[in-house]
Amino acid sequence: MKEGYITDYISGAEIPDGPEEREATQVFSRILVEDYGFPKELITTRPQYCVKARPSDVRKEYPVDIAVFKRKEKTDEDIYIIVECKKKNRKDGRSQLEDYMRFSRAELGVWFNGNERLNLKKYEKDGLVFFDEIPDIPRYGQRIEDIGLYKRKDLIKPTNLKSIFKTMRNYLAGNVVGATRDEVLAQQLINIIFCKIYDERFTRPEDMVTFRAGIDEEKETVKNRIVTLFGKVKKKYQDVLDASDEIARELDANSIVYIVGSLQKYCLKDADRDAVGDAFEVFIDNALKGGQGQFFTPRNVVKMIVDMLDIKATDKIMDPCCGSGGFLIEGLRNVWRKMDQEYAALNWPESEIEIEKQKVAIEQFRGIDKDYFLSKVCKAQMAIQGDGRAGIFCENSLENPGSWQAKTQEKVRLGTFDVIMTNPPYGSKIKVVGNSILAQYQLAHKWSFDSKKKEWKKGKLKESDAPQYLFVERCMQLLCPGGRMALVLPDGIFGNDKLGYLRNYIADHSRILAIVDVPKETFMPHTSTKTTIILVRKLREDEKPREDYPIFMAVCDTCGHDRRGNICGDDDISLVAEKYNQWRTQNGIEY
Repeated sequence: MKEGYITDYISGAEIPDGPEEREATQVFSRILVEDYGFPKELITTRPQYCVKARPSDVRKEYPVDIAVFKRKEKTDEDIYIIVECKKKNRKDGRSQLEDYMRFSRAELGVWFNGNERLNLKKYEKDGLVFFDEIPDIPRYGQRIEDIGLYKRKDLIKPTNLKSIFKTMRNYLAGNVVGATRDEVLAQQLINIIFCKIYDERFTRPEDMVTFRAGIDEEKETVKNRIVTLFGKVKKKYQDVLDASDEIARELDANSIVYIVGSLQKYCLKDADRDAVGDAFEVFIDNALKGGQGQFFTPRNVVKMIVDMLDIKATDKIMDPCCGSGGFLIEGLRNVWRKMDQEYAALNWPESEIEIEKQKVAIEQFRGIDKDYFLSKVCKAQMAIQGDGRAGIFCENSLENPGSWQAKTQEKVRLGTFDVIMTNPPYGSKIKVVGNSILAQYQLAHKWSFDSKKKEWKKGKLKESDAPQYLFVERCMQLLCPGGRMALVLPDGIFGNDKLGYLRNYIADHSRILAIVDVPKETFMPHTSTKTTIILVRKLREDEKPREDYPIFMAVCDTCGHDRRGNICGDDDISLVAEKYNQWRTQNGIEY
């Protein structure tokens, strides 16, 4: 392919690359096929379908970005949906879309620029043409009047959640009065997603879903139905949602209808990527959370770590910096997949398998985060998966465990976990202070290297220290003898001469199983900090440190996205776990 060109999803033609084409036209082309079910032979992108500029025109000179037809002959009489993907604002985008629809036979129109979306229905009255904004367009084979009339069994698996949440976020940011902060908007969206998941779980296959917005329904009717549904959600999940949480306080009827219309045809429980996690990543950006060193661990890194740790249903798992729950959710799914295979082979009934899976989620998984909102989102995610929310706590993991709440102390005890996996906060601007915290840690002291004796000597307690150093020791304290852990750490820990005492601590307390170097782009665009993943096993009581043993080493050149976060190229990270597990088998390393 020529440089600066991409392949058109519908026609297969090579076309000039550009933001409008890459972020809007190609994205929505996929949505039409993958989410709405339209066959490619009914869609025209290249060469472009054209419409007249004015009724009196003979020639059709205005090219349409995407045209959907009722029949494969694609005549003017068959035009059904026009999609306009120009990078305009909402007002100008609607105006141009209406012009295209007015001078064609298209009944429906969509304006989508990659960030925002608008759906229109055209109708005539007394010789005049009018346009109504509608919550969604029909799926292939569905009538316009059937929009919003979904049975539980008819919901489909979503394939483009990131794009959907992005358009919802931008709609809310531009239309919700009094709630402009992403954190506030994210909370409201998560509340509505919770309603969606609840409705999916507690609606029988043949019944109509409650989470819906019909084509001709009054917006207040839809709003009241969702508010009532949220009341049931709060009653069901009292430990996740506060009694003071309200949807209607922040969102008006228009906003609720927009969100419901965007999500109603999907089954979020079946999504490959976690719905709440996607929503949260879209809404909470670097400007809001980066100052506290809180960055989302990319999904491919999370999956690599979980696969390398080879978690079992009998393992007790912990993430002391759990954030929105990425490691815990992937770990839970990983364990559940193994349980499904094991118990299905034993011909267990599905109901009994589900009971065992919930038992594992409740008893084996624990998470802590000091950010109240993040810990709440993590609880919501665990609840959405099935259970395990009671094991998530809002605490400072670095504090003395004796100062934690009683429930946390009961569920989280030092020296009891088989698996730790975490990405601790790091950054030059965040420091841990206070003797009550620092005195717990050997690594919080000043260390100097005695060049004659070739050893590190511990000095006085520091006045402050970086959290990523202390978390290495806290995680080691949480592990039981023989337990294993994976940490995402800044590269400085592995190469800075002044931090030799920290590497010395790791070598004295564990066996290093693997070190995986990942590209600088891995955490971009949120942070440019270069990181490395270290996987260790805490020494058993009968083991001596520093004996010779093999260590798996990997260097990843690609991470699957560029510096701006756009998906592109190869992904070395996704290959590491398989190579590591082969190496572990060859070297007879058992957990």
